[in-house]
Amino acid sequence: MRPQEPDQTPFAFYGRVSTEDNQDPASSRAWQLTRSRALIEPQGGVIVAEFFDVDKSRSVPWQRRPQASRLLAALRQPDRGFGAVVIGEPHRAFYGNQYGLTFPVFQHYGLPLWVPEVGGPIDPANEAHDLVMSVFGGMSKGERQRIKIRVRAAMAAQAQVEGRFLGGRPPYGYVIADAGPHPNPAKAADGRRLHRLELDPAAAPVVARIFAEFLAGCGLFTIAERLTRDAIPSPSAPTSTAALPVRTPARTRSAGMPTSMASAATSWVSASAARTARSGSSSRATGVPQTAITASPMNFSTVPP
Repeated sequence: MRPQEPDQTPFAFYGRVSTEDNQDPASSRAWQLTRSRALIEPQGGVIVAEFFDVDKSRSVPWQRRPQASRLLAALRQPDRGFGAVVIGEPHRAFYGNQYGLTFPVFQHYGLPLWVPEVGGPIDPANEAHDLVMSVFGGMSKGERQRIKIRVRAAMAAQAQVEGRFLGGRPPYGYVIADAGPHPNPAKAADGRRLHRLELDPAAAPVVARIFAEFLAGCGLFTIAERLTRDAIPSPSAPTSTAALPVRTPARTRSAGMPTSMASAATSWVSASAARTARSGSSSRATGVPQTAITASPMNFSTVPP
């Protein structure tokens, strides 16, 4: 708590910054505090308590933000030490319908909520104030959605057009290769480089074989048994980390196998294994290692090399 003069109104400040590594929390806190003080100090207000969330998305509800939940809990305390709350940037505080869910709590405990956009405390009986805050919540949600769409579209274009590898585990049948310095000068100065996918000489023929046998009419379990019989190791336990598989069934859509077929095939293999185990003729008894199931093409490449 900060001391205040007898004729000053004590305020609590709330702010938020979404990331700690891509933004400067100290700078973000400073400019949000500056806006808040510019609003309340001419009216005799002083900030005596601060609640500032770091590395929390605006889409996270107030109850799940550490500092915002502390502020809501403090509202219930008679000795909280402040008589109003000021927010320097509504975009940072509210997302979607969060304002409509949070402001009634302030009303219930009789604490005014000040924001610069209305020039003072929000009047719950003023329809214009309610409309302005609702619009800011919608704009905040729309801004986040637009950024998400742009980033995903840009990443897809970089992968499809430029051939970049954007991170994660390479699909089975590929290895990560160097693609030159990063196009961003600042990142290039830090030594960061681009990467692309290249065929894995050892695993690529296995992927081509899986697709060929599948197109020839072989079932997943048959292909798995043949791979195991030929001592081809399962990608779920590779001998090296050069080419780790992507094991999500949804990935098989680009392999010419729709997600519904992939799910059905996975269920079929699991059901067949269960029936075999119940009948007493397990794969171990017939000389087929247990890894035969995990070696199915469901665990292999997303795109044939």
